[in-house]
Amino acid sequence: MHALSFHTWVIHISSVLEWMLAMAAVVAWGERRQEPEWRWLALAMLPALTSALCACTWHVFDNAPGLHWLVTLQAALTLVGNCTLALAAWNLFRRRQEARL
Repeated sequence: MHALSFHTWVIHISSVLEWMLAMAAVVAWGERRQEPEWRWLALAMLPALTSALCACTWHVFDNAPGLHWLVTLQAALTLVGNCTLALAAWNLFRRRQEARL
């Protein structure tokens, strides 16, 4: 755990917690508006959260070379997360356009 400074750990951990809170807020927003499609956005956020957890796990073990596969997994999950978020945003846009008709 000595690979990162205390302040960097605070940023990493608070970012993960903030992302989890954002996912819960998106679900609550959808329930409040009675628009279940918002749940898909929260679900689409999951790969990015998992990516962040991969980074934190690797740093917990002092960036051990044996765990370098976590870096590759993090990169892949970031790509998947970006794609799922784009699809979820497109779905929300499409639903909004359908509601206007």
